[in-house]
This record gives sequence, structure tokens and C-alpha cells, in this order.
Amino acid sequence: MNGHHQTLALLLFSAFVAVTLAITTWVSRNRHGSAEEFYAGGRLFSPMENGFALSGDYMSAASFLGITGLISLYGYDGLLYAVGFLVAWLVVLFLVAELVRNCGRFTLADVVAARMDERPVRIAAGSSSVVVSVMYLVAQMVGAGSLVSLLLGGTSDAARNWTVIGVGALMVIYVSMGGMRATTWIQIVKAVLLIGGAIVLTVLVLLRFHGDVNELLRAAAGRSGHGKAFLAPGLKYGGDWTARFDFMSLGLALVLGTAGLPHILSRFYTVPTARAARRSVVWSIGLIGGFYLMTIVLGFGAAAVVGPEAVRGANAAGNTAVPLLALDLGGGADSTGGTILFAVVAAIAFATILAVVAGVTLASSAAVAHDLYASLRNRRVKPHGEVVVARVASVGIGVVAIALSLLARDLNVAFLVGLAFAVAASANLPVLLYSLFWRSFTTRGAVWAVYGGLVPAVVLVLLSPVVSGSPESLFPDVDFQYFPLQNPGLVSIPLGFVAGWLGTVTSAEPPDEAKHAEIEVRALTGAGAV
Repeated sequence: MNGHHQTLALLLFSAFVAVTLAITTWVSRNRHGSAEEFYAGGRLFSPMENGFALSGDYMSAASFLGITGLISLYGYDGLLYAVGFLVAWLVVLFLVAELVRNCGRFTLADVVAARMDERPVRIAAGSSSVVVSVMYLVAQMVGAGSLVSLLLGGTSDAARNWTVIGVGALMVIYVSMGGMRATTWIQIVKAVLLIGGAIVLTVLVLLRFHGDVNELLRAAAGRSGHGKAFLAPGLKYGGDWTARFDFMSLGLALVLGTAGLPHILSRFYTVPTARAARRSVVWSIGLIGGFYLMTIVLGFGAAAVVGPEAVRGANAAGNTAVPLLALDLGGGADSTGGTILFAVVAAIAFATILAVVAGVTLASSAAVAHDLYASLRNRRVKPHGEVVVARVASVGIGVVAIALSLLARDLNVAFLVGLAFAVAASANLPVLLYSLFWRSFTTRGAVWAVYGGLVPAVVLVLLSPVVSGSPESLFPDVDFQYFPLQNPGLVSIPLGFVAGWLGTVTSAEPPDEAKHAEIEVRALTGAGAV
């Protein structure tokens, strides 16, 4: 891109970073350093504020960049991501939002450990939360690298790498200085910017085609090179039975994974009551639903206006479809309107990435400090000491996520998030649902449920085409591919549930029915909730 794009986009990047750093600095001066303040923002946010923050946490680079790119390249099959991400919120609303708010304090492990032997359960759930969070962070940072690579003309790998490192450094600053309160306000600002930007682009796409959606779809199909097949199922997932099973695996992971994401579950603790948690989810469903409807228009708009060849030429995985669409809608590469719109969209996408990585890093550092560190020390840690450990942990998690992001930089961000959802649905969802609803569930069952989903999910990803055995793999020159599916959810999610059941029925430990009754009353009424 030309120098005007670079200058304007970098100025807008800098403005957002300056505003968010100012928020973080302001919050850090007004906090009292307690664990409740750092992990949950003092539980002072309203349902509307938390709903916007939930939306900001959820509408990630995978949503804005990845889904739009997949729709522009694969048409109908790309819609699966938008539908799966949205339907998942019904699971969150009806099954976990209020119950998690009433039963826990800061993390997923709090809910499970309430009626179990704390130490093994916290170590298992904390480990799982860190793995899921790191996988989610990798997707966001890959999106940041793709964006800046496009901005700088796609010629500088060093620039892309330094961008990923810079995003990692900023997320550590946000979390270590501001905690949940700063992260929440950053999410709210980002959600408003993202939805506003999506509305503007959607209106411009529809105006280009005179408001005729049929004309938009016909133009997208005509330019795709696939004709009517672009608008029918099967372009990406219908080739053979392996592709069809991959389709089912991905759908299962997307629908069930949200309820197991640590950074989403931790948001329910930032409001004062379970009713407020439920209303937060209702707010977020409205905001997220509208946004995903717009990503469908933007995806087909990118196919019709930019063309799949140009999208693929800028980034093989399609991660840059939205900025390219903005450039064209504004008048083209040499126009003032194109320059401004491209820069604004690129800055919004970058803001999206920064905000999401802050939320995910906070959730993972909370799991390290509140669950792993406290359990491994085998004695109660003072809240202030726990917060210090969480800040240090955010640095370590940032380093790991940066290293993995540099490896996975050529993969689609929505696809990478799909892997994180599969691991969350395999390891976290079974133990969460069993703990809330199964009276006979035991400590052994909880530990087996986590590891019985986590280990197979991670191992199957390592043995899948994602890592080796094909030109698009992380390591294309080696081949240790033994599992044919790209997403492990179809196998690993049932294994997590089966392992939890097997661990419980083979356990010599009698279930504590009194504790279950106590937790059931707390979950349903809020009596005794923190």
C-alpha cells in the first residue's frame, strides 16, 4: 500500500493505543490492588456495560478478519463459522451464565472445586484454561501480523514479526497495570468501534448493489470462479467423507466451545448478581447477532467487489479481505476516500486484536495465579501475592503466545480459533456441566473429564493436517499426520464426557451429596454467592 495508507493507519493505531493506555493508567491509579478488583473489576459493571464488553471479548480477529475471508473464498461453507459462533450463545445463556456467576468467584476452577477436592481439580482446570487461552491468543496475533503485512505491502516478514511482538508487549501492559477494570473499558470502546465500522461497510456494500442482495450474491458467485457452487454447501467441506466429518467436527466445536472459554466465563464475575449476568448475555446476543449478519454481507461483498484472487493474493488464508474491501468501496488505492476508509478499518481491526488479547491474557494469568500457583504451593496465598503472580504470569503467557504466533502466521485466524473452541469444548465444558448438574460427580471424574478431553484434543491437533503432511501445514516438509480431520472436536468432545463419566463410576470416593445440594441451591437462587 502507498505511504498515505501507512501514515494514516499508523496514526489511527497510535491514537487507539494512546487512548487505551490512558484508560489503563487511570484505572491503575484508582485501584486498591485486591484480587477482586484485579480479576473481576470490583463486580461493579452494569449488564449493558458487561454486555458490550462480552461482545468485545467475543468479536475477535477471527470474526472480523477470518470469517469474512473464509466467506469471500468459500462462499456458503464460510457461513458455518458465523452461524456456529452465534448459536453458541444460546448454550451460554440457558446453561451456564447465571449458574457460573452464582457458584464461582474468579475462574472456571472455582465452580468445579466448590464440591470437590480442590487441589487436583484446580491444577487440571487451570492447566486446561491456560492451553485454551494460549491457542486463542495465537489466532489474534496471527491476525495482527496479516494486517500489518498488508499495510506495509506484504513484503516485510520482519515487520510482521515485530508487530506480533508489539501486540504481545501491549497486552502484558494492559493486564499487569489495569486488570479487569481497564480490560473491560477497552473492550467496550473496541465493541463500539467494531460495530460502527461494520455498519458503515455493510451500508456501502449494499449501496454498491442498490440494496439488492440477490444481485450481490450473483456477482459474488460470478467472480468466484465456482459459479452457483459458491452459493451451495460443499465447496470447502463437501469433497469427500473426511471433509464432511471435518464440517461436523467444526460445527460441534463452535457451538459447544463458547461455554468453555475461560475469558468468557470470567466476564460473568464482573457483574453484581446472576440476573445481571443473564441480562449481560442477552445484550451480547443482540450485539453479536447483528454483527455476524453484517459479516455475511461483507464476506460476499469482498468476493463480489475485490474478488477471491485478489484476496488470496494479499493473504493466502483470506485474513485481509475486509481491509481490501474497504479500500475498494472508498474509491480505490489512489483515492482519498479509499485511503481513509482502509486506514480506519485497519485501525479498527488492530484495536479488535489488542482488546481481545488483553481479555484472554487476563483470564489465563488468573488461572495461573488463582488456580495453579495457589494449588501447587499447597497453602493459602495472600490475595496481594496472588495478584503479583498473575502479573508475572501475563509476561510468560505473552512470550509463549508470541513464539507460537510466529509459527502459525500463514493460517486463517477463524480456523485457529476453531481449534481453541474444540479444546475448550473437550476439556472445560464436560467438567463444568457435570459439576453443575450431576449429583454423583466426584473428584476423580472431574480430573479425568478435563484431561480426557484436553490431552486427546491437543494430540489430535498435533497429528492432524494442520501441523504436517500438506503444503498448508505449519511444517510442510515433514509428515507425521495420522489423524485426517483438521478439527478434533468430533472425537475429543465425546471423549471428555466419557472420561468424566468413567472416572466417576470407577471412583472409590463417595459423592458428597450435601455439598451438591448446597451448590444446587446457590446456583439456582444465588444464596451464598460471592
